[in-house]
Amino acid sequence: MAANRKLLAVAVACAAAVIGVTGCSSDGDKDPFDGMSADKIADKASKASKDAGSFTMKGKMEQKGEQNNIEFSVAESGDCKGTMGSPKKGTAEFLSVGKVRYVKGDDKFWESSGGGAVAELVKGRWVKSAEQNSACNPDDMFKSDKLKNLKREDDAEVDGQKAAVLTKKKGSETTTFYVAMEGKPYFLKVVNKGSDDPGSVTFSDYGKNVDVKAPPAGEVVDPKKIAAGS
Repeated sequence: MAANRKLLAVAVACAAAVIGVTGCSSDGDKDPFDGMSADKIADKASKASKDAGSFTMKGKMEQKGEQNNIEFSVAESGDCKGTMGSPKKGTAEFLSVGKVRYVKGDDKFWESSGGGAVAELVKGRWVKSAEQNSACNPDDMFKSDKLKNLKREDDAEVDGQKAAVLTKKKGSETTTFYVAMEGKPYFLKVVNKGSDDPGSVTFSDYGKNVDVKAPPAGEVVDPKKIAAGS
């Protein structure tokens, strides 16, 4: 259904729009990116983040003046799970297992997207999407071909981790990328300002196991039944 497709599309867009290695370790105060261009650093970060296989992303994005919160974890298989929502439109959980997607929202979520009748019909259950493709593909999220013409700024810290700071400007829009300078050069944080959909996301738990399972069949609603009103 439309609400289902939109939820997962925005979830992936949060990462893909905001974002767009071989291991590298630091030695004391030595700059692991010494002599590298900002574009080269971004390229290494893209490869490292993608090669990690799994990660967790948490962030906030503003759309049409409303703040949306999102958090999801991606498994090495490409399966993912997470939550997304806003105070006005409610909150929903989502799962992407293989090529099948599922969404389970609270009353406010379904009422804002489908009305009270739909909310009552799917209450406490998962809705299976008619779309048959993966929702969370690291290859789509960490595309280095979009990270061009960057400029390196002064280094900073993200949650206590030293990070190289790269910026990309386009008109009034500025996107800032924070890349780990210790351990592997993962993306740690990305902040977008001045665009129609400003926001920020942080990345963590690279390489950690993420367990994603499809919900029990008895807890799943076929979207065809929703369309039929039964």
